Amino acid sequence: MDTFIITCEHGGNRVPAPYRRLFRGQRALLDSHRGYDPGSLVMAKALASAFAAPLVASTVSRLLVDLNRSIGHPQLFSAVTRGAPAQTRAQIVDEHYRPYRRQVERLVGQAVARGHSVIHISSHSFTGELDGRVRGTDVGLLYHPGRRGEAEVCARWKESLAASAPELRVRRNYPYAGKGDGLTSHLRLRFAQSDYVGIELEVNQGIVLAAGRRWTALRRMLIDSLRTACAAS
Repeated sequence: MDTFIITCEHGGNRVPAPYRRLFRGQRALLDSHRGYDPGSLVMAKALASAFAAPLVASTVSRLLVDLNRSIGHPQLFSAVTRGAPAQTRAQIVDEHYRPYRRQVERLVGQAVARGHSVIHISSHSFTGELDGRVRGTDVGLLYHPGRRGEAEVCARWKESLAASAPELRVRRNYPYAGKGDGLTSHLRLRFAQSDYVGIELEVNQGIVLAAGRRWTALRRMLIDSLRTACAAS
């Protein structure tokens, strides 16, 4: 039996009151793609509703602490918070990072203990242009190519999307490598002996920010095609 778990690490750009002084004059940065992933929370909620899955989501800005990075990773803290006192950074981790990670681990652990296979979709979005380079993709499916279950689900997901929307530009392990540092990578190690499938879904923010029918249709297509991909397993 499959258990779906949906997460959204970069769902908003909120800064909790105790740390707002660190972000004075940084409104534009917080509102940019560096502050959060536009559309990722909307997508995550749609997936959780469609699959009757638990949703773990954060609306705290990734500029405070990046929930999709490991402790010790150079990008765990942003340029804004990296220079904060060590005690402040430790407090941020204790208040926001560790509770989020523990909640996701608890859900995965409970499903594994019941003997279920876990399909974890981590919802993200990416900017269509970064450092002057255009990213010519609509949807990215990120996974570890050495893990058969993840590779098969993503292959079927991409195939199903191609059948229903051949004009949609879908790539695997783009714009990032799915085996890089992140929550899914952590969970692969944490539950190495289980049937854990961790996939990062990346949607082009150009579609999200344009809103309208295309964004609504894309959400529906991603859900329907994932359902088809998982039913074929």
